Amino acid sequence: MGTPPSGHERGPLVPYGWDPGWESLFAPLGEQGLAPARVILEHTHIYTLMTERGEALARVSGRFRHRARERQEFPAVGDWVAYRWEEDGRRARIHGVLPRRSRFSRKTAGLTTDEQIVAANIDTVFIVMGCDDDFNPRRLERYLVLSSESGAEPVVLLNKADKVPDAPEKQRETERLAARGAPVHLTSARTGQGLDALESFLVAGRTIALLGSSGVGKSTIINRLVGREMLRTAEVRESDSRGRHTTRHRQLVLLPGGAMVIDTPGMRELQLWDASEGVSETFEDIEALAPACRFRDCRHRAEPGCAVRAAVERGELPAGRLAHYLKLQEERREFEKKVKGKRQKRD
Repeated sequence: MGTPPSGHERGPLVPYGWDPGWESLFAPLGEQGLAPARVILEHTHIYTLMTERGEALARVSGRFRHRARERQEFPAVGDWVAYRWEEDGRRARIHGVLPRRSRFSRKTAGLTTDEQIVAANIDTVFIVMGCDDDFNPRRLERYLVLSSESGAEPVVLLNKADKVPDAPEKQRETERLAARGAPVHLTSARTGQGLDALESFLVAGRTIALLGSSGVGKSTIINRLVGREMLRTAEVRESDSRGRHTTRHRQLVLLPGGAMVIDTPGMRELQLWDASEGVSETFEDIEALAPACRFRDCRHRAEPGCAVRAAVERGELPAGRLAHYLKLQEERREFEKKVKGKRQKRD
């Protein structure tokens, strides 16, 4: 199959984010006769890679599958992987995944305690929420928690701003919730409203992931940014503003200006995965009040002298926000208990 390309010959990978840092990480694998590629599509353990020769279908090698102990060790869209061509020279086998610079992950749906990588090596997360009946501050808080844990910069897009008269009010409410001043933009994928404001994030070589529930307009936004109907879209139900899962797999798309975006399927269930820091950052207003509680281990439920509940009673903190904070903390404790039990069984 010939010698794998050296660093200076990997020009076709540069538009997909290849840089000297990745080259340095990959060097030991290159000495084993492997070549680098980025995962641009994932569908039921079949991957499309962007290689130095263009797109190629790939699966993980048998040795990789045997060695991987957890679901999150398998490749995800946005990952850089080490592969080798099969004998026919058309398909590839993945032998390793380079360490991730960032990752957006969640607990898998259902009762199992496994981590699911939604997207890897992302620089910015566009959290997309509709201004219509899809608007849900509690769900937005969950996305902000997971975005904070991911290592990527969160940006909130309140889409369908053209459909409701109170869009500016929802923007102000969202800005109060957004962790550490995350930008909040009103947009309309249908009319193009507000999309010009996204240009500052669409820098060549940078990767953006779009996250949100089904029917909020993620694929339509990407089509607008690409300049053509590249991804399928579907109408939402008028009764509840919910849509079908038009996007059924994760896909990385290269924009004309050189930035990359990852479209993801809508998530019916968004459970936290190891999100202690993300909860603290997203609810920093509550965390800032907590030191004033009478008891150091106050759980802000029924303890006397609770400064957090006092803020709710004064109208300075929404009761719903505190209730959701307590719910997420309980989820985190249950998660830690299950993970500990799983590790003890495995060991």
